[in-house]
Amino acid sequence: MSGTAARVLTAIVLIPLVVSLVLWGPTWLVAVVVAGIILLALHEFFALGAKMNMPGYPLFTMFCALGLVMNMAWLPMAWLLARIWSLEVNALFLSIVARLAGSTGLILFYFLLGIAVLTLNSRRAIAAALPDGAVSAAGMLFVAWPLSTLVELHARMPKLLLFALVLVWAGDTAAFFAGRAMGKHLLAPVISPKKTWEGAIANVLGSLLAGFVFSKWIDITLAHCLSVAVLVSVAGQMGDLFESAWKRGAGVKDSGSILPGHGGILDRIDALLLAAPVVWWYFYMLR
Repeated sequence: MSGTAARVLTAIVLIPLVVSLVLWGPTWLVAVVVAGIILLALHEFFALGAKMNMPGYPLFTMFCALGLVMNMAWLPMAWLLARIWSLEVNALFLSIVARLAGSTGLILFYFLLGIAVLTLNSRRAIAAALPDGAVSAAGMLFVAWPLSTLVELHARMPKLLLFALVLVWAGDTAAFFAGRAMGKHLLAPVISPKKTWEGAIANVLGSLLAGFVFSKWIDITLAHCLSVAVLVSVAGQMGDLFESAWKRGAGVKDSGSILPGHGGILDRIDALLLAAPVVWWYFYMLR
């Protein structure tokens, strides 16, 4: 089976499963799935770092990443319960939630403290231990935290999470086929020799089309849908290039081989690494 055929077949199998989970699955199940994806993605991320002699601290980073996912799942559900319960309990719950609102910051604070302790007590030479701490921080901030925002998007509105995913899928699909058919001008030849400007433009147009179609179904104005579509397309392509640069530094073509035709988990969700926080930030600012 060719790489393109395997890629299409994998998408045909996975996309209905993902859509079903997003639309009809409870937030706790989405959180479990997202946690599993984060752990697999971090495993690949640290494996690439090890190839560059920067193994990092994967177990500690994964532990803190799970804390981020739990926090993203808990806070929106707590707000929902606070709205449903009586005013007396509501006031108490709002107070608790307000205190927990800094949990993400606290988790990151504990993570930094832990990395400092691990780095200073490392048996590796200081010249090697410092990059280990840096690659762990990169894994937390570039992989774990961005993907954890998917959970809050679902807790707020399942359609909002699906909106983010469809924008990325539409952009990636348009870029893939347009790049193969018309791509001539290289976008970033040093980082990713197959990326072209034609594909990048098609990515934006594909996302815009998805945003237009989605505006008919989701309770968001057309202007906001199109604005988010452009931001997601640009951010997603930046995430793709960043992951490509990480692989090139490690001297590998794919981050893994778990998905036929797509490579590893990181290869499949690289655009979401920056696209998901964009959607989260955009609608967070609007609320």
